[in-house]
Amino acid sequence: MSKASTFSTAGSGGLRQRYLVVGCRPWNRELFDDAISNYPGEWHFVGSREELTPQRIRSIDPRFIFFLHWSWKVPDEIVDGFECICFHMTDVPFGRGGSPLQNLIVRGYRETKLSALRMTPELDAGPVYLKQVLSLEGRAEDIYVRAGETAASMIASIIQGDVAPVPQSGEVVVFKRRTPDQSNVVHLESLPELYDHIRMLDAEDYPHAFLEAGRFRMEFVRAVRHPDRVVAEVRITQVGEGS
Repeated sequence: MSKASTFSTAGSGGLRQRYLVVGCRPWNRELFDDAISNYPGEWHFVGSREELTPQRIRSIDPRFIFFLHWSWKVPDEIVDGFECICFHMTDVPFGRGGSPLQNLIVRGYRETKLSALRMTPELDAGPVYLKQVLSLEGRAEDIYVRAGETAASMIASIIQGDVAPVPQSGEVVVFKRRTPDQSNVVHLESLPELYDHIRMLDAEDYPHAFLEAGRFRMEFVRAVRHPDRVVAEVRITQVGEGS
């Protein structure tokens, strides 16, 4: 899975560095096991909010902490005390903030840049180590997996000491985090909109595109776009009284 399998030991001084990878999605753990854990150094993984404590981090004492995907605020003690690097799916400072994938797709973007940036108290405002082009085609889960593979390649460059973070420049554009109610398809007006809406929410543990009719809720996944129609799988559940 990894795109970075060749390494130099230059800059390491012969020391075995320790690193920590943090990710809350199943594909984050798979990427760590299959690729990142094989990189030079001693690697650790945290996959739950309960595990990410200052005490646990201090016991590892990592050179870098890499956040592949994380849904919660990281304690200030960790951000201030360690070099934390996250991977944000926009060309920052454009697109700081929540739900970057969905906000990009609803704006019509077909590709973006994955930014590796230093985490600071101000959200997504830290200096940038690297940026790599990232396609936004396919289901949300496919895009997240692709972003993880790109992040793995960027991690390989960062631990070799080949890059230094530089301050962000340009106009700041902040995205708002989407709410579950915004997954409703009732407001959409065209088949292309419907297709993009379904695919941008099609990932494990995400609020899928849905439509409610009476006491039934229909959730849509695995959409396929045809010239005159969108074909998707649907799951129907009963809502409200008697569900």
